[in-house]
Amino acid sequence: MSTAPWNPEDILGHQSIQDLQGSPTEELLVCTVQRVNATADRAETALWCVPLDGAAAPWPLTAGTSDNSPRWSPDGRQVAFISSRNGQSQVFVISRHGGEARQVGALDGTVLSAEWSPDGTSFAVLCTVAVDPDLRGRRPGPDAPPPRTGGPRVVWRLPYKADGLGYVLGRETHLFVLRMADGHCTRLTDGAFNVRAAAWSPDGSRLAMVRTRDGDDAHRTDLWTVQADGSGARQLTHDLAQVLSPVWSPDGRTIVFSGTRDDGDAMVRLWQCDPGIAAVQPLGDASIEIGTETASVRFVGDDADRVLAIVARRGVHAVVSVGLGDGAMQTLAQGDRQMASLAYTRRGLAFVAHTPVEPMEIHACAHDGSGERKATSFNAAWWDAHGGASLERRRFTVPDGEGGTHEIDGWLLRPAGAQGSLPLLVDLHGGPAAYALFDYPATAYWSVLWSRGWSVLALNPSGSSGYGRSFAERLRGHWGERDLPEVLAAVDALQAEGLADARIAVGGKSYGGFLSAWTIGHTERFRAAVVMAPVADARSHYGTSDSGYYADPFDFGGTPWSVPQAYLEHSTLPGAARARTPTLILQGEDDERCPVGQSEALFCALKRGANPPCELVIYPGEGHTFTAGGAPSVRQDAVRRIVEWLERWIDPAARPSQAD
Repeated sequence: MSTAPWNPEDILGHQSIQDLQGSPTEELLVCTVQRVNATADRAETALWCVPLDGAAAPWPLTAGTSDNSPRWSPDGRQVAFISSRNGQSQVFVISRHGGEARQVGALDGTVLSAEWSPDGTSFAVLCTVAVDPDLRGRRPGPDAPPPRTGGPRVVWRLPYKADGLGYVLGRETHLFVLRMADGHCTRLTDGAFNVRAAAWSPDGSRLAMVRTRDGDDAHRTDLWTVQADGSGARQLTHDLAQVLSPVWSPDGRTIVFSGTRDDGDAMVRLWQCDPGIAAVQPLGDASIEIGTETASVRFVGDDADRVLAIVARRGVHAVVSVGLGDGAMQTLAQGDRQMASLAYTRRGLAFVAHTPVEPMEIHACAHDGSGERKATSFNAAWWDAHGGASLERRRFTVPDGEGGTHEIDGWLLRPAGAQGSLPLLVDLHGGPAAYALFDYPATAYWSVLWSRGWSVLALNPSGSSGYGRSFAERLRGHWGERDLPEVLAAVDALQAEGLADARIAVGGKSYGGFLSAWTIGHTERFRAAVVMAPVADARSHYGTSDSGYYADPFDFGGTPWSVPQAYLEHSTLPGAARARTPTLILQGEDDERCPVGQSEALFCALKRGANPPCELVIYPGEGHTFTAGGAPSVRQDAVRRIVEWLERWIDPAARPSQAD
């Protein structure tokens, strides 16, 4: 490996691997590979085939720039995918051997997904449909004019916006069946709701679908079934808040899905449903937490007695098998790494894995997890051109907030071969019911920092998921109060070991942005801070975030008017007005999860309070995921600003007593 340092422009060389799918007939995968087009300042996607028998190197299946969501035909001869190569996203089909792709039909809206019917003659398609917001969810008459575009945005229900989409009441997403032979399309659903996912029954007679509720519970989703001709729609779940990614058992007797029981609960577990009698029950115990938002639950072949899934476990992921009868879980693949997708073939399994010190690649193993090997090297040359780092899981004994102590995990990154104390960034994750992510696009500044002699400590304090429900729920009603003392205790431990000194900084995004902003208002131990897309004021977040009105009550025990003190006590603004830490704030202007007003309020509190050195950088056109999924130029700029700010203020001589 080279010792060349990492730089902000290195984000241009990373390739993300997504949508992993295994062929039903041979040892072959198809996947989406995302690359950066620096000239066009955008990410572009194409389909690649990855053989698992070692007979050939991976090869590109398509040459498009917007090809994604590949799905094998039941006979393994063709791949369907979604592409906007002809304008709006539509369904295309290409031979497994490559060649020219053919568009199937032409739907009026944007196609979001397409799933082959079991006989290979049709697709279940999710497609957007324009609606007139002035009708407030009512159905138009037969002679109604086309839905208007532009003009006032009428809001009559929640949610009315979504991060990455903006205003959403001018369109719905519905389920269609698209015929392969001639492109004929039949609409199966209609109403003031959205269909989020669909899956064919093994005999092709029905579809399971996930759809939102009517009215102001439209953020909630339920499991439904519908006949293949659109008749007989039937609701199967009623008491769950969230249903995700249904899959049918091979015998058609069970539908397994991911979901949560309560509004705002981010800890997703497995459920199973008998569609004949609409009987729903948890699958396995509550320790089985689904570890990725992608559809990672699979039945294998004709085995209707177990499913495969990627689960979260102590800040990392594992591939497991879960029995439908007894809920028994068997671990097939694990390690100190995170995973992004799961596929299977007749002879093996494949998954995408990565760590902060190993790039994203596809790994393959036998069905029992044995014989694991790396199947791709998409990122090898890019990664090997740079200097490396060491990654160590650390356990810290910290105060538990109840008069005792307990232990938390953290990941310590240091330059390879480093000795003694180094400048330290304490990186705080979002959520809070999440964990420190290993995803390079979101944490590209880590590698730049370790190249410049820094350590990074990524902690999973109280509130983190993957450690059991009681650990995650320790933070409900205690934002900042319980996790900040844990953060400080971890820093104390590293300083006592001689691995860190007084040169410490803090940073984080989303909930991590909240905790970073809370930190500078409650301690002066950190010489610099980077706050990204924070929750700064819980009261205003409740009404302005696309999810605040149902997620915040879960964390605070009620609404801002039913428990006003809880919201007031967990605002970062009073503390920010006292803060003296040099603070950089980064924010997407179109963020609907933690809207721009949160960062603006924080900046104002800093400037009109003690007035430390502070800057607010707003990225036009960017949403909540600007650090990981924003335009390449935005991501590069963010990395550069983070590193420059930290290096500028970590020197004690540079830190003024107040802003000049």
